[in-house]
Amino acid sequence: MPIKIPGELPAKEVLEKENIFVMDYERALTQDIRPLNILILNLMPEKIKTETQLLRYLGNTPLQVNIGFLRMATHVSKNTSALHLDRFYKSFDDVKDKKFDGLIVTGSPVERLPFEDVDYWEELKMIMDWSQENVTSTLHICWGAQAALFHHYGVGKYELSEKLVGVFEHKVMLPKEKLVHGFDPYFVAPHSRYTDIEGDKVRAHPELQILAESDDAGIFLLGSKDGKNLFMTGHLEYAATTLAEEYERDKNKGRDVPFPLNYFPEDDPSQTPIHRWRSHASLLYSNWLNYYVYQATPYEWE
Repeated sequence: MPIKIPGELPAKEVLEKENIFVMDYERALTQDIRPLNILILNLMPEKIKTETQLLRYLGNTPLQVNIGFLRMATHVSKNTSALHLDRFYKSFDDVKDKKFDGLIVTGSPVERLPFEDVDYWEELKMIMDWSQENVTSTLHICWGAQAALFHHYGVGKYELSEKLVGVFEHKVMLPKEKLVHGFDPYFVAPHSRYTDIEGDKVRAHPELQILAESDDAGIFLLGSKDGKNLFMTGHLEYAATTLAEEYERDKNKGRDVPFPLNYFPEDDPSQTPIHRWRSHASLLYSNWLNYYVYQATPYEWE
């Protein structure tokens, strides 16, 4: 089944070329189906890239999904045109009186800042509080996961000695948990971050459980036991070349960044990386939409 997106969204053409089933609003009106209403709070600078990455997986399930995009009113985006934002994004004031079946909170390149120093922190806290009453399940990614763990559960973050970047092996810790249903016992996933979460506080918290972790990259998937809040500290949504593009971007800016581990074939940056995590990315988003959203959300919100 398709995802419903505006017909003019740049991601639509890319996804159609990849044979992902997308449907514009006009065609969706002819179908008597209650779609899932999913809101994406996109905090990434290059928003169009992130839109495409997420829609690629949200559109690969049997469920019809109605997608909306949310931006921060208290932050001015420098990497995405105001025209694109005005056309496809809403502010929190536009949605605060509505209910949503699911919410995705993306990462953001502000992880080295204390949470309170992020210019949109107070607005983000309002959105995170609102989600607890108005969203069935929320999936938080990378810095978005760190922010929500700190705000909801008091789990802090700390800066690593150097950037953690590459593709790492992870072990499924709770194979019967629905988010990892169908996962291999071991799987790989990309990471790209300067900070990590306080693992001891996660393990000690009675409301949280660890679903997958890595000897090299730490805790990767975790969530609240009721499934309302789920967290991913890495980036299963990344395309095969995303880490390469980030590496080249940072090198061209003169930054001293570590070489992505376990990523380029034969550690040769001239070779095209292999998309070794794609099947598990599809499983994760399909499992989230099915078990934590579709199976749990009311047909009609009161």
